[in-house]
Amino acid sequence: MERTTADGSDGDPVRVLVVESSELDCAVLLQEMRRQRLQPEALRVESAAALCAALDTKHWDAVISELQLPGLSGTEALHIVRSRGLELPFIIVSGAIGEDLAVSAMQAGADDFLIKGRLARLGLALRQGMSAANVRKERTSARQALAESERRLRELTDHLQQAVEAERAAIAREVHDDIGGMLTALRFDLSWIERHGQEAVKARAQQGLDTLDQAVAAVQRILRDLRPPALDAGLVAALDYLVRQIASRTGLDVQLSCNQDRVDVSEQVAITVYRVAQESLTNVAKHAQASHVRLDLVMRNDLLSLEITDDGIGIRPTDLGKDSSFGLRGLNERVRQIGGWLEVATGQPHGSLMLTIPLTDAAARLLESEPQS
Repeated sequence: MERTTADGSDGDPVRVLVVESSELDCAVLLQEMRRQRLQPEALRVESAAALCAALDTKHWDAVISELQLPGLSGTEALHIVRSRGLELPFIIVSGAIGEDLAVSAMQAGADDFLIKGRLARLGLALRQGMSAANVRKERTSARQALAESERRLRELTDHLQQAVEAERAAIAREVHDDIGGMLTALRFDLSWIERHGQEAVKARAQQGLDTLDQAVAAVQRILRDLRPPALDAGLVAALDYLVRQIASRTGLDVQLSCNQDRVDVSEQVAITVYRVAQESLTNVAKHAQASHVRLDLVMRNDLLSLEITDDGIGIRPTDLGKDSSFGLRGLNERVRQIGGWLEVATGQPHGSLMLTIPLTDAAARLLESEPQS
């Protein structure tokens, strides 16, 4: 390696790494840069090892490379620079460069190419390349900051969702133990009064028992919404209980089919699938104007899928973008937290939602490798 420094002339300082086998050609390049009001601090290298060492030990503003060297091509040098994630401007300078080679170099990521002996654009090419590199760095930095922000947001969402489910379970236990116990004690008292009181008192006690039955039913409904006890019997049993409740409450004809009698999944996956079904059926009952709904739960090759279809009016593309459509957004984020995804058909004459959850890393990789239709 041979180091060449600026001669003190006025101009914009630039640290340039020159991939060149000819010491004379390198000197000509530097002289032309000074003539075009640049102050080059340069290092000449002519092998891949020297190039890698230079990139690892110092910050450079640009790389100027000959297209063909005895042991290193310009495209190879470009690959070395880009493989390190460096957004340096890369300029090809060659004694004889054909159109095909020039196009190939530009397609590979070079910023510009020049012919030796015709270097009038060298200063402009360097300045434009450095400006473009700065823009690329800013974009990369912005993308990284956005990705980091999204990662933290997902972690926060996941934490909040788990906290919500844990709080729901805790509230359900407290309601069941405390309020349930008090309602049971109240039933004993009212029953005693109804048996031993005078006729007027008995009638009033019976009214109290009727009201108590309604209160118990309300508490049971709240408990199911907070944390479905049917989940303790498994996901299939919980979904079966859910569809029967929805059918009873709304009059919808809701059918559930599953290719297995029992589906063994984690608590988080089970709750996610249940919440997706619950929210979807609630939306169908409220908005779809449907009469029939079908849920198909399939477990195969460590892949769980739930398809929900109805004969209603479907979902318009604009419906998903409404400010008030937090339900589906929340479901989508919840599903994404466990590595799955949610697809909602829009613009169709009927409603259709597909939930897919890979249960193992192998299933997720296999799914990613399949060609998309």
